[in-house]
Amino acid sequence: MHYQKLTGLISICRKAGKMAMGFDPMREALDGGKAHGILTAQDISPKTYKEVCFHCQKKQVPVRTLPMTQEQLGFLIGRRAAVIAILDKGFFESIQKLCSDAQQQ
Repeated sequence: MHYQKLTGLISICRKAGKMAMGFDPMREALDGGKAHGILTAQDISPKTYKEVCFHCQKKQVPVRTLPMTQEQLGFLIGRRAAVIAILDKGFFESIQKLCSDAQQQ
């Protein structure tokens, strides 16, 4: 149930234009102070994950791993991406809560 809510919320976030998809757009959002949180696919490469964490630590922005693969995330947002930046605090907080709830099930 929480997984469906999570996918719906991510889809709404994309449609609202509150998402930067991909590594370079994520870095631009971080550097511009627009990113409130970063989401990664569960099958992201260790090297990319390490780089994401490095950039996020510099800007003190949280990173959250989604319970979905790059393929599933790509289907949801309309393009393949391992990393997305959420540009709205409310969206990120809601997504974070749903991720926690989904992991507890």
